[in-house]
Amino acid sequence: MAGETLRFKLPAIRILENEHQYLSFLMADWHAIVLNFENNQYEEQEARKEFKRLRQLLVEFIEPLKNHTEKEEQFFFPLLGQYIGYEQGPIMSIEEEHQEIDAYIGHFLHHTLPKMDTFSVGKMKEIVQDAGEAFEVLTVHFVKEETVLFPMAEKVMKAVDEDHLYEQLNTVII
Repeated sequence: MAGETLRFKLPAIRILENEHQYLSFLMADWHAIVLNFENNQYEEQEARKEFKRLRQLLVEFIEPLKNHTEKEEQFFFPLLGQYIGYEQGPIMSIEEEHQEIDAYIGHFLHHTLPKMDTFSVGKMKEIVQDAGEAFEVLTVHFVKEETVLFPMAEKVMKAVDEDHLYEQLNTVII
């Protein structure tokens, strides 16, 4: 995803796709730390430093992610839902993934608040699993949106709705 050229024609969908690329770029930084924990690459002192860095990167990641998902939930999903239905199917499952991602990141942050300096490498590795799960869900989530919802939107949306959606989505997420 990150570094790829944009594939969609509609300007509104291109905004969402570009945001996915930006979020994927940010995710790569913190996912590298997750992988190093999973592969036992850290001694205690470096583990502690990288654990704190991971927490900081996730804290910085929350705002652009939140801004992106809010734009999807407030504007994109309801509009697409008028065409394909909202109560069941792909939109509903995608929204549930937003909650799942938020829960994994929130769980990680909650467990990193108290006594971070006293955690063993094993405890850090255990807590880091939440960040790894968030990465996995986000990665699959972006693929689903880009292979199911975005092409669907390009096929079904009327020009007037496309233009209105573009106006609503044309904001920065940082």
